[in-house]
Amino acid sequence: MACIPERQRALKIVEAGKVEVVEGAQVPHAEGDEVLIRVVSVAVNPADAKSLDLSPTRGATVGVDFAGEVVKVGPAVRKQISVGDRVCGPVFGNNPLRPENGAFAEYVAAPGDLLFKIPEAMDFDQACTLGVSLATVGLALYQSLGIPMPTSFSTVQRQQQQQQQRYVLIYGGGTATGTMAIQMAARSGLVPITTCSPERFDWVKSLGAAAAFDYRSPSVGSDIRAFTRNTLNMALDCITTTTTMSTCYEAISSNGGKYLSLDPFPIRTHTRRSVRPSWVFGLTIFGKPVMWKRPMNVEAKPSDKTFTEKWFLVAQSMLDKGDIRTHKYETRVGGLAGLVGGLDDVRKGQVAGKKLVYRVQECLPLADV
Repeated sequence: MACIPERQRALKIVEAGKVEVVEGAQVPHAEGDEVLIRVVSVAVNPADAKSLDLSPTRGATVGVDFAGEVVKVGPAVRKQISVGDRVCGPVFGNNPLRPENGAFAEYVAAPGDLLFKIPEAMDFDQACTLGVSLATVGLALYQSLGIPMPTSFSTVQRQQQQQQQRYVLIYGGGTATGTMAIQMAARSGLVPITTCSPERFDWVKSLGAAAAFDYRSPSVGSDIRAFTRNTLNMALDCITTTTTMSTCYEAISSNGGKYLSLDPFPIRTHTRRSVRPSWVFGLTIFGKPVMWKRPMNVEAKPSDKTFTEKWFLVAQSMLDKGDIRTHKYETRVGGLAGLVGGLDDVRKGQVAGKKLVYRVQECLPLADV
C-alpha cells in the first residue's frame, strides 16, 4: 500500500493576484465518494487566473485541471477505479469551503465518478488538459442547449442530421473549450462553425468545423448569418465580452435562438428579445455551492453533478476509442514554482491557442510513493 504523507507542497493564494508555493501544506482528506490522487501534471486555465483577481481565498490551493496516479479510493466511489490507475479530471480549486484542496499540489482529492481513466496511448501532460473543458462542454451543449449526446446517434442518423444543415456557432474555436465543443457538436450531428484567428483555420476545420471566420473582421457577425442563410439558432460564446456577445447576436437568425456564455454575460448587450441568453459555470458539476464573490456565487446544483457523471461515461468511451483530440499545449519546466509565472502569463493574455502544462512531480512506481 502506498504511504500517504500528511503534508505536501501546494500553490496557495497569498492575496489578490498573488500566489506562492507553500511547504508543509495539508494533504486533503478524501471523502467516501472521492479518490486521492498523487498529482503528476497540471494545466493552467484562464479561470485559474481570473479567480485570483475576482474572488481570491487567502490560503486556498489553486488549480482545476490535473492528471496523476490513484493512491486511495473511497468506499462510496461507484466507478471502477483502483489504486495505481492513471486518471485525470477537474477539481474545485480556490474553494473557500475546502482551501486545502486544489489541483496545483502534490496530492488532490476528487470525486471518483468525475474522473477519466487515461488511455494507454496518452501521457499525463496531454491528459491533464481534458477535465474542465470536457465538463464545461457537456454542460453547455448537452444540458443547456439540449443537443443529443453522441451516443444518441448512429452514423447514418448523424449524417442525415448534418445534411439538414443545423448549425451551431462556437465563438472562440481556438480555446480549449472551443476545441472540445467543435468536436462534440460535429459528433452529435450538428454543423459547427467557429471564429478564431486565420492561422488557426486549418486546425479548427480538422476538428470538424464546417467554416471558420476571422473574429477581428468588422463584418464577422453578418458574414456568419449569410453563410448559415439566416438559420443559426444556437451560439456558444467561449470568450464572453460585449464584443463577442454582440457578434453572436448579429449572427443568430432573425427568428432568434439561444445564446450561451461561459461567464456571466453583460446584461447591456442583451439587445434582442428573440434571443434567450444564459450562462454555464463549470464548477457546478461538483454539486456543491460556489461561495465566490458576486456574480460568481452560485447555489449547489446536484442535478449538474448527476448529469456530468452520465456525460463522463460517454466521454470516457470516446477517449478509449481515440475519438477525442486534445487541445494544443506547451509543457513548461519549473514545477509548482513555475506555475507562478504561468498564471501571470495567462492573466496578462500572453498565452493563446494552447494550454500551459507543468509537471508537478515525476511518475514513480507505486511502491516508491
